[in-house]
Amino acid sequence: MSVSETDELEYIQSTILSSRKRTRALFGPSIEDFTCSDEPSHRLKLLSKVRGDYASAAELPLYLVNKITAASAAQTKRNGRGARSSLITTTQRHKLLEGGSTSTNITLRSKPNPMNSASTTALTGLIDRPSLAEERPEWHAPWEVMRVITGHLGWVRSVCVEPDNQWFATGSTDRTIKIWDLASGTLKLSLTGHIMGIRGLAVSPRHPYLFSGGEDKLVKCWDLEQNKVIRSYHGHLSAINAVAVHPTLDLLVTAGRDAAVRVWDIRTKTPVFTLTGHKSTIFDLKCQEADPQIISSSEDATIRLWDLAAGKTQTVLTHHKKSVRALAVHPNEFTFASASPDNIKKWRCPNGDFINNFYPNHNAIINTLAVNADGVMFSGGDNGSIGFFDWKSGHKFQETASIPIPGSLEAENGIFCSTFDQTGLRLITGEADKSIKIWKEKPDATRDSDPGIEWKPSLTRQRF
Repeated sequence: MSVSETDELEYIQSTILSSRKRTRALFGPSIEDFTCSDEPSHRLKLLSKVRGDYASAAELPLYLVNKITAASAAQTKRNGRGARSSLITTTQRHKLLEGGSTSTNITLRSKPNPMNSASTTALTGLIDRPSLAEERPEWHAPWEVMRVITGHLGWVRSVCVEPDNQWFATGSTDRTIKIWDLASGTLKLSLTGHIMGIRGLAVSPRHPYLFSGGEDKLVKCWDLEQNKVIRSYHGHLSAINAVAVHPTLDLLVTAGRDAAVRVWDIRTKTPVFTLTGHKSTIFDLKCQEADPQIISSSEDATIRLWDLAAGKTQTVLTHHKKSVRALAVHPNEFTFASASPDNIKKWRCPNGDFINNFYPNHNAIINTLAVNADGVMFSGGDNGSIGFFDWKSGHKFQETASIPIPGSLEAENGIFCSTFDQTGLRLITGEADKSIKIWKEKPDATRDSDPGIEWKPSLTRQRF
């Protein structure tokens, strides 16, 4: 036996002896010695349990074996010595247990250390616990309020921006819809027709139409050339919370307190589908071009992805533990986010695969989400808390709170609705102090002057 083989054998034996305490804890006090138990019953019990629990950890992956072999060969060549027998080769790999013999060969899995790129391997023991190296978030400039607009006499519950980015509309509990100039913030028009508060607004990208849904169970279509109602859609049994227009089809989608998603033909007012499945109030819904074309969130703590062609549920997401009040669809990626008091989660379409949680969370009821093409997501809470997140990594880089306007109560700082404009450079929020706030990034911010909330990588897998 050569010197190298002797060293390797001593290394394996020392490793086995050092893990004796862990082995006793795993397999019970009946096994007196992991390496030299001569009783056949103990040996068979050990073989069965180890092979059943640690079969996946018995061998190193092939790519890692090749990497270790190549590194060993390179080291041998640099040292100028003859070929040495490696601990692990491509033709012979040490098993966790070799047959039923009393000599036990254990291969320790190597594990990358995300905190130190220089260290390539680390001994992790018998159990393979993959670590998820979190991605470092991108730096984003902090956001600040650039304009405060007043004019409504009630809570501002809905907001939308028209496709040409010239104006935006807001709906309030004062039963009016107001249209504002986006550049100057001046009031251009007030529309009246609802008899209760307006909870949903949407502008069609292909028609001069504005759609509104309110607590009076009515869905109205406004002709923006004549500034009057030209159609009404009847069918909801209770208040309407969300209105969305399909981006490519002439379809209008509404949902509300009657737990049904209703799909309408815009021009004929014909109900195309009534999508049922939610058990409680539907708070938000989104439309997109590809499947799932409709996404809805409800008070029953579920998110449903709907197949519009079949008119039925495609997927039900049950990861949240509390009511889901807000959704946001990324304008470029095929992903979306959902907000609940327990967590803000990101999902991948079309199957609704869970990606990650946004952290740290608000610890409040989140009423609204909005995301722009630059990878900045905004979330607004019922207690006035505001968070700006990096979409890619889920890290919150800015945390602040809304300040109510003078003359309002201190508690009137809740945020009910939000949206980015078409460029993603302006954020519009509607709040409980009856005001509309427009936000922008700080123009002179740098990474040194505004580093944001410190990012600390976590070594544990994020829970669902």
